[in-house]
Amino acid sequence: MSAATAERTGSRNRLTSGQLPRYATLYTLAASIVVAAAIMGLMGFNWIGLAALSALIYLIAITVLSSVVENRRRATDRFIRGLVTVFFILALLPLISTLWTVVSKGIGVMSWSFISTSGGQSHIDPKTLELVTPQGALQAIVGTLEITGLATLFSVPIGLLTAIYLVEYAAPTFWLRRVVNFLVDVMTGIPSIVAGLFAFSLFTLLMGPKAFSGLSAAVALSVLMIPTVVRSSEEMLRLVPADLREAAYALGVTKFVTIVRIVIPTAIAGIATGITLAIARVIGETAPIFMAASFTDSFNANPFSGAMQTLPVMSYTGYKFPGQDIELSNNLAWGAALLLVIIVVILNLIARLVAMIFAPKTGR
Repeated sequence: MSAATAERTGSRNRLTSGQLPRYATLYTLAASIVVAAAIMGLMGFNWIGLAALSALIYLIAITVLSSVVENRRRATDRFIRGLVTVFFILALLPLISTLWTVVSKGIGVMSWSFISTSGGQSHIDPKTLELVTPQGALQAIVGTLEITGLATLFSVPIGLLTAIYLVEYAAPTFWLRRVVNFLVDVMTGIPSIVAGLFAFSLFTLLMGPKAFSGLSAAVALSVLMIPTVVRSSEEMLRLVPADLREAAYALGVTKFVTIVRIVIPTAIAGIATGITLAIARVIGETAPIFMAASFTDSFNANPFSGAMQTLPVMSYTGYKFPGQDIELSNNLAWGAALLLVIIVVILNLIARLVAMIFAPKTGR
């Protein structure tokens, strides 16, 4: 082998040499946790302190090791990747903690009887002469589904048609486009309590005082849903390639048919996701529903008349206005919160299924 060939071979080897072992990251993380646990044991053990100290030691250790064994560029890359991972985990911890709290405290009252029966006022059982408190949440489940369904029925057509107008019809400099964009931005920042006051005032003027109803609550939620649907649908429609529109126009297809048959089916997956996010945005609202539909322990499936109960309001009133058995009221509140989480998960799964079914097929 000549000297030039050996020099080239050495150069190639230098590109692949000086790397940390494959599992160095895991070993470093494990060692960091052990060191942090030892330090926290001397200072007073705390889970949050352990996580923060472990992350700090890991970032320092992996950066120093990479600098010694590898080079500055790889050390910087490992430090940034570790920093991003740490902040991702820190952002995930509150979600995991919230889910764990809701599931652990709500699973105790979860049963078919809790889901399929309605609550009500405490009464004395004539047979046992004991105080009995109905423990069902059927009235809250029905109220949540009806109010959210009506709000979706109001919001989706308005939001989707507004997005279509902004993307497909309105000229960039047209005054009405600027007005609509401004109003949508304003509606995005409206506090939920203001939406509840608007719906309550509107129905009070139309139907008289104390006009509590599920329809009023649905109007309040639609005020919160519309801007989310508009913005998410607008972004998805903008992602549809202009070539698809031009190809349809070249074949003589009208603009309306192009939008209905080409643009919307292409963007349907993102639109469905945006609608799901809008529903998740409002299904857990308490203040607007509490003001517009009030609350009740009695079963009421008529959204056009009378107070209605929803799961978030049931969870709130279980703590704010407990019955004679305070512990039971608190447990029912956690059960309602768990049911609300389950419904949101089911809605997300349905949205994913709809997106998979109606999304354009890319295979041959």
